[in-house]
Amino acid sequence: MDQTSNADGLRRIRRGLWALTGVAAVALGAAVLWQARTTPAALPGTRVTGEAAISNAYTLIDHTGRSVTADSFDGQWQLVFFGFTHCPDICPTTLAYMAQVMDELGPKAAQVTPIFITVDPARDTRDVMAAYVEALHPRMVGLIGTEGQVAEAARNFRVWYERTEDEAAPDGYTMAHSGYIYVLAPDGRFVDVWLEGDAPAESFANNLSTLLQTTGSSS
Repeated sequence: MDQTSNADGLRRIRRGLWALTGVAAVALGAAVLWQARTTPAALPGTRVTGEAAISNAYTLIDHTGRSVTADSFDGQWQLVFFGFTHCPDICPTTLAYMAQVMDELGPKAAQVTPIFITVDPARDTRDVMAAYVEALHPRMVGLIGTEGQVAEAARNFRVWYERTEDEAAPDGYTMAHSGYIYVLAPDGRFVDVWLEGDAPAESFANNLSTLLQTTGSSS
């Protein structure tokens, strides 16, 4: 798949997610809104205990060619997802969902950086990553690196991934991987983790907005 058709596909997914928001809200809205009212400082989703098990530590290259570490995003809330640009399903859907959350935040989105870290360094070059994230959201940051750098980042976040041979896939292989979105506080501390299908983007954005207000953040 070339970069132009890939970008067009991502834009279609974003539009589709917006169209589905109303349907999802009818099915899940009541339960999620109840949770938001009763626990305003907690994001809905899959809770993870053992905070110290996840370490926000890496040295990678962003999609503009700049060398970055976890410290590069100090002062910003971060939404971190691991995947790859040739992913046919969970990655474009989850990243479009993250972009929708950013849109729902409005001006408060300036306090949040969505980050996409590749697990496929062989194919996800800087140019490929740049075209991919720029089609999603202007604040989206794509991170690439060597196999060793990517493996270290994934290990620190407790992210599982592996190469799987598949004759039907581009270049004869795909990447199997976990699909969580990690929420990090402005000091780099792990706060929460969730899956794209847990609740509508609007509900996550509302709770994240409350979290920004109650804990404070610098933009």
